[in-house]
Amino acid sequence: MAGSELATDASSAPDTVKILIAGGFGVGKTTLVGSVSEIVPLRTEEPLTMAGLGVDDLDGIEEKRATTVALDFGRITISRELVLYLFGTPGQQRFWFMWNDLALGALGAVVLVDVRRPECSFAAIDFFERRGIPFVVGVNGFHGEHPYPAEDIREALALPEHVRVLLCDARDRESCRDVLIALIDQLIASAVQA
Repeated sequence: MAGSELATDASSAPDTVKILIAGGFGVGKTTLVGSVSEIVPLRTEEPLTMAGLGVDDLDGIEEKRATTVALDFGRITISRELVLYLFGTPGQQRFWFMWNDLALGALGAVVLVDVRRPECSFAAIDFFERRGIPFVVGVNGFHGEHPYPAEDIREALALPEHVRVLLCDARDRESCRDVLIALIDQLIASAVQA
């Protein structure tokens, strides 16, 4: 290929935006990435084993059989000019060391919350607040149920007003799309203000 052809190809490449999907163990990160990705997502799930007994807290998620051990990856093409790369973080505390590497270059994040176990979301919220990475909160309604309104969840998590809290269902593509749109809107608004 001639040098001018390379330049043309490189200049027509779409802009990419890296988004993290984070939250505690078993909140639905892998499900969200899978439901909204246009490609078959990369998953690094492994079966839960006896080695996790006493380490992994399965209270409220006793039916869970596998867990992400590295990351989940999906892609969404917004237009010829813009592609979102979704990186789902592992939720178990013993894998949190990977979050720093996964966060490199991320413009924003979705923190998934399970209202049955809200304490599982505190570490993710703290992670993004400390690093100044913008995020929205998606409240995953397990079994399609949302027993609390978004404002009650905001108050329980002590979130500032600028952090959007959205009720969602990680199994539903449109619901997940709406959460991602809210994050993109927040990122655009922040860029305009800067």
